[in-house]
Amino acid sequence: MTSFLTLDKEGVLSAVILGILLVIFGGNFWWFFLILMLCFLVVSALVTAFKKKQKIAYGIYEGTRGWKNVAANGIVPLILALLYSLRGYLGLNPTLLIFAFSASVAAITADKFSSELGVLQKKAIMLFTMRKVNAGTSGAVSMLGFVAGFIGALIIGIAAFALTGSIALLILSTVSGFFGDIIDSVFGYYEEKGIGYKYTTNILCAASAAILTMILLLL
Repeated sequence: MTSFLTLDKEGVLSAVILGILLVIFGGNFWWFFLILMLCFLVVSALVTAFKKKQKIAYGIYEGTRGWKNVAANGIVPLILALLYSLRGYLGLNPTLLIFAFSASVAAITADKFSSELGVLQKKAIMLFTMRKVNAGTSGAVSMLGFVAGFIGALIIGIAAFALTGSIALLILSTVSGFFGDIIDSVFGYYEEKGIGYKYTTNILCAASAAILTMILLLL
């Protein structure tokens, strides 16, 4: 699969295991969880490969990614799928979990679009300090990155809508996913200062989107 071209052998194995667990935990909605995650893998591979030579020339091409990347991006969606499978025992609202799952995938997709396409702008602005820095710096934002992030979240929102016909799912996935991307940049600022790692930032990105969606649904 094209998406696996950005993963090393351990990354591919981890992605396969993640997919199997989503099917096992997904119950009657396993197909929704699996398809959205596959959408993330495919489009993330495409934006990673986009202008690869230019990224290499800038020294910002990450190359292949391993199991840690898969775990960091997949842990929140996997937990939500697990909670979905236990919803009857825990008294959880299944709709809430489905929306949260979609939002978390939208967030990691938005982050991937922002990081892979935003770096092409060369210069970015550091959050909080507004200092100009090189593109690709953790915590830095650019207009191109913002637009790319929104498009990434929108793609997952559209995919969720195509699978369920829910306009609310499209809107909340896109909005919350884009919010998660912004949160990723906020924590990326502290990551640049030695607080946290890119993996923890990715987890917080997905988690914040899921939490926002649940809050909005409960209001």
